[in-house]
Amino acid sequence: MLQVSSVHKRYDDQVVLADVSFIVNPGDRLGLVGPNGCGKTTLLRIIAGQEEPDRGSVRLSPANLRLGYLEQGLTYRADETVGEALHLGEDELAAAEQQLQEVAGALATASEGERSRLEDAYSRALAELEALAAQHSSAHDALAVLAGLGLKDVALETPVATLSGGQKTRLGLARILLARPQVLLLDEPTNHLDIDALEWLEGWLQAYRGAALIVSHDRSLLDRAVNTILELDPRSHTVTAYPGAYDDYLAAKQRELDDQWSAYKDQQDRIARVNEDVRRLTNYAGSIERGTTHFHIRKIAKGIARRAVVQRRRLERELDEARVDKPEPTWQMKLEFVDTPESGQDVLILDAVSVGYGGAPLLTGVNQLLRSGERVALIGPNGAGKTTLLRAITGELAPLAGRVRLGAGVHLGYYSQEQENLDPESTPFATIAAVAPLSETDTRSFLHYFLFAGDDVFKPVGSLSYGERARLVLARLVATGCNLLLLDEPINHLDIPSRANFERAMAAFDGTVLAVVHDRYFIRQFASRLWVIEAGTVASYVDLDDWRRGRGG
Repeated sequence: MLQVSSVHKRYDDQVVLADVSFIVNPGDRLGLVGPNGCGKTTLLRIIAGQEEPDRGSVRLSPANLRLGYLEQGLTYRADETVGEALHLGEDELAAAEQQLQEVAGALATASEGERSRLEDAYSRALAELEALAAQHSSAHDALAVLAGLGLKDVALETPVATLSGGQKTRLGLARILLARPQVLLLDEPTNHLDIDALEWLEGWLQAYRGAALIVSHDRSLLDRAVNTILELDPRSHTVTAYPGAYDDYLAAKQRELDDQWSAYKDQQDRIARVNEDVRRLTNYAGSIERGTTHFHIRKIAKGIARRAVVQRRRLERELDEARVDKPEPTWQMKLEFVDTPESGQDVLILDAVSVGYGGAPLLTGVNQLLRSGERVALIGPNGAGKTTLLRAITGELAPLAGRVRLGAGVHLGYYSQEQENLDPESTPFATIAAVAPLSETDTRSFLHYFLFAGDDVFKPVGSLSYGERARLVLARLVATGCNLLLLDEPINHLDIPSRANFERAMAAFDGTVLAVVHDRYFIRQFASRLWVIEAGTVASYVDLDDWRRGRGG
């Protein structure tokens, strides 16, 4: 169906992909994983034909295989409507049908000399119509997919320009799904999906008859919707396949690590034994030579010394042929909150709060209390008012009604989903230096914990990737010593190891956290309670299972 063979790609002197090979068969669900910046998007672009490899090939079988590619950065025409963006193709399909009818009519009255040419034209017109029909989606199909992705209130006549960034991403996903491709390439399809849309997508993928290659940091999706993990190693720049879901991959990686540690320790024990034998033989031979002038005895001593040399050379050959490297820890973000100041027991009080814009409320009558040390996940449909509520808590937005109160000693830190509170003209170094009294060496060391090394600390913020900016915002929160964190989608652009580190950091954080997040695995690991936006207000639940029971799900 799809064969990737020995693909190489480099940019200037940086190797991105090296000898990448794998096969995608019908029905395969492959999850492509690896740290941010290791080349996953580049590989998808090469498969989709948007970039050329330096060497190697990508083959589709059959050659006209329908391939659907969801990119991270989608673009639309300025005047495009939702219906047009979905490529419903009514006019195109009608034109193909008309063309087939015209050729059929001409063929019915054709002379013997024209028949061969018209038969070829009829075959081409029929093939084109069949291809369009296979991709054709009705408005009914489109509305069903839009509803599943949380866009049920978006009319097909809606200008795409009026949609939010998250809605545009979900529209792009809907467009791909409606085209019924035989192979799906999805690059971070879950970043802007709420929990209902995530679970709808999982169900869709499980029922999908084609093949899919999915780049995602959503561990629940990788556990429920894929049957093979492809790991793109940033050191070797190649791909290794692991059968099973993400949990199976983690177990396999742990076994590999355990085996490597065992082999490394055996090797080190062997080196130590040989070195000790060499040292002992060398010392013994030396003591014999120093203690006698007798020719035969000195000859025996030289033989003992040669045995030591032979043993050392044999060891060196063994290491040249099969050296086991010491397992290296993955370079992951080190996130530690230290010296967190104490706050009062009641950290945040929402008293009959209503929030919205232009006098139109998104949420009304919100009455909630956040206590010291709690970890609360705020969830709800996209556009329901989660970010608006956080902005009211920070004071950026005045509530339409009610009162927002912070408790005694509360020092608030806010992580914005759009990262707009970073100065694009600044640098990571200057960003941290502005909030923390650290020396240049300490500032660089601190940023190194967040994967900013060398001259990266002096890059303009505007040139950083989304993931890099996410790490920088987190670094600044750490440096300012907050005891109440308001986090708006803090892990959207973090890879899986960094998400795991973030979970551990939240567990060690002495303060209080209110986080907008849709990663179900993260919620289960992190949250002590849920705030859920429903019926225009905020309700409290113990966990995801309690919430599902509450709505009869």
